[in-house]
Amino acid sequence: MSQIICIIGNKGGTGKTTLSHMLCQGFGLLGQRSACILTDVEREPLLPDGRRYVLADARNPDAMHKVIAKLRSMPNWVGVIDGGGNRSEMDKLISSYADLILLPFRDSHEDMRTVRKDLASFPQAYALPAQWPSNAWQRDAAERNITQLLDPYRSRLLQPTASLSASKMLLQRQIPDSLPTPLGNACRALARQVMAVLEQHQAADLRPQAGTQPAVRLVSSGPTPEAAEAAPTESQQARQVANA
Repeated sequence: MSQIICIIGNKGGTGKTTLSHMLCQGFGLLGQRSACILTDVEREPLLPDGRRYVLADARNPDAMHKVIAKLRSMPNWVGVIDGGGNRSEMDKLISSYADLILLPFRDSHEDMRTVRKDLASFPQAYALPAQWPSNAWQRDAAERNITQLLDPYRSRLLQPTASLSASKMLLQRQIPDSLPTPLGNACRALARQVMAVLEQHQAADLRPQAGTQPAVRLVSSGPTPEAAEAAPTESQQARQVANA
């Protein structure tokens, strides 16, 4: 069965859409099949050509249900739902589909106060420091803010994703033919971190009982020879998700 990640939160401007595409790009670079799921009605769908992941349009609840249902039927895929901002009721709906909830925030008191409330509202969620400063002094100041405002939630804070101007290239309608190496490295690092959290959840929630099969890892070596003929190809699966 696939895994569903949602990137939500009440604070706008925290980079949810950028992180959704970075995460899917990183999954693709690591060989993990994924779909980036658009839900914000104010955004136009991007073109899929050249991307290492599938794009799915789920800008209404019915479309979202169909996309999630299709993904759930396809083993070893990851769906990343881009939640948009300032949509509390939509966040609740999106989170109901998710195996993992990510709440991005930036290094400001306002962001941290908002994500603190979101962490209380979504007890299983993780907060993701996003567009984090690279300057040492600014990082120290941000760490002091975390100590002041988010210290009780440290066990639910992921490692920061640094501010990277090249990340906006993933949001171009047509992705460039080549992307900068630092962007690829940042996408891989984010994907590895999130995959580690998902696998921890799998180990905790899907421990095999007597007579059952162990949980599969996210990155699969592929179907067995017996199943290969009947199974849809990767490109067919991608089209099924995009057209759900």
